[in-house]
Amino acid sequence: MTHRHRVLAAVIGALVLVTGCSGAGNRGSTGGYVTANGAITQVDPADRQLAPILEGKDLDGKPFTSEAFAGKTLVVNVWGSWCPPCRKEAPALKLVSDEYADKNVQFVGILVRDDVASARAFNRKHDITYPSIDDYSNRNGLGFASSLPAQAIPTTWIIDSKGRVAVRIVSENLTASTLSGLIDDVQAGVA
Repeated sequence: MTHRHRVLAAVIGALVLVTGCSGAGNRGSTGGYVTANGAITQVDPADRQLAPILEGKDLDGKPFTSEAFAGKTLVVNVWGSWCPPCRKEAPALKLVSDEYADKNVQFVGILVRDDVASARAFNRKHDITYPSIDDYSNRNGLGFASSLPAQAIPTTWIIDSKGRVAVRIVSENLTASTLSGLIDDVQAGVA
């Protein structure tokens, strides 16, 4: 894919995401977010594409790069404190991030369309300790456009230990057991 095509894909992806998140003209949206369709997409190991390197400032203003977690399974969640499904899935993300902390798994949030103060309050309320990138425009999320693009907020990806996109979850009802099972499958090389 040429640089021009990548830029065009990123612009189109941004327009789709921003338009979708506005809730205007979308029968499936409420409260300013696009209703997720509940889809879980698993990619066969032979067909996986490299995930983008996630970079930016964390919620404390410190530099962040996903390269620091090379060799780990990454669980990347696009979220905002304003998003009702994000609030609903926070306990499941917290539970699984704690359970898998010693299993070579790192959780990372991509905070979109939100301010840092609200995000910090959200994380304190839900006792979420894994890092999030302050990424108002979702530049990092758009990096998945060539593999499995975000279709709603929240979207969660599981990236295998080789840095490849293995799973995309677009669901308002993400449970700890579903997420744990998917991580287990990725680590076992099944999904």
